[in-house]
Amino acid sequence: AGTEAFKDYAHRIVDNASALAGYLAGEGMDVLTGGTDNHLMLIDVTAFGLTGRQAESAMRDGGITLNRNTLPFDANGPWYTSGLRIGTPALTTLGMGVGEMKEISGIFKTVLDVTEPTIVKSSGKPSQARYKIEKAPLQTAQGKVKDLLDRYPVYPQLDLDLLQRSFAA
Repeated sequence: AGTEAFKDYAHRIVDNASALAGYLAGEGMDVLTGGTDNHLMLIDVTAFGLTGRQAESAMRDGGITLNRNTLPFDANGPWYTSGLRIGTPALTTLGMGVGEMKEISGIFKTVLDVTEPTIVKSSGKPSQARYKIEKAPLQTAQGKVKDLLDRYPVYPQLDLDLLQRSFAA
């Protein structure tokens, strides 16, 4: 942790987080505390009509893994939540920078804009867990995530074609 390489890496993590928070806010999302000074940020997804649980699952459907998180005075409580917690260490480790943070914010906007709660038949009220998502924009988001991971592979030293040929049934 005392090396210059690690210090540079830590600075890039924070730079990426700051950029991502700014881009998310620029997409109209409510980034708590107005941004971040570290590697994490919280966004409030209630403006999308979603719970954090729905937004977390929808983002996973789009190819992005993150966590739902409670917000201060969260009306949805600790299980359904109203927010998402986003971090940049893994993105930075892959080699992504500020430009990719802009792409990622666009993916967030695409997915969250086309996700809505399903209606609970018994009550006629919106579900806090189930949701529906428009197929075409979801596929667009998945394609953008795939493009990012093709450019910044998780394990660049692995020959995926060889593995698929060797282990595909």
